Amino acid sequence: MLVSHDLGGAVDPTWASGWANLDGWKRWVTVAGSNHGSFTDVPVLADKLGIPEPPGTTISAQRSVQLTRTYVGAFFDLHLRGIPEPVLDGPSAANPEVSFHS
Repeated sequence: MLVSHDLGGAVDPTWASGWANLDGWKRWVTVAGSNHGSFTDVPVLADKLGIPEPPGTTISAQRSVQLTRTYVGAFFDLHLRGIPEPVLDGPSAANPEVSFHS
């Protein structure tokens, strides 16, 4: 599973070429309004310290944590615990900022 930040509609060419070579189960999701650090503890810590997000970042620290937990948790539940996770099947009205690559 690949989780990527918003590149303004562009796709990292190294990810695109790697994606083409993967087989079996795979998902690649992009979170609109995010940046490279959005999927770490940095946004929450920066928010607590009053440090502004990088330009172009529109997703809140709390929302980026929520989405990271949702999608990474679903991945592990599916593959380690065998629990079906519909959130990994495609776009969701509950998570409109997440898009799926095919």
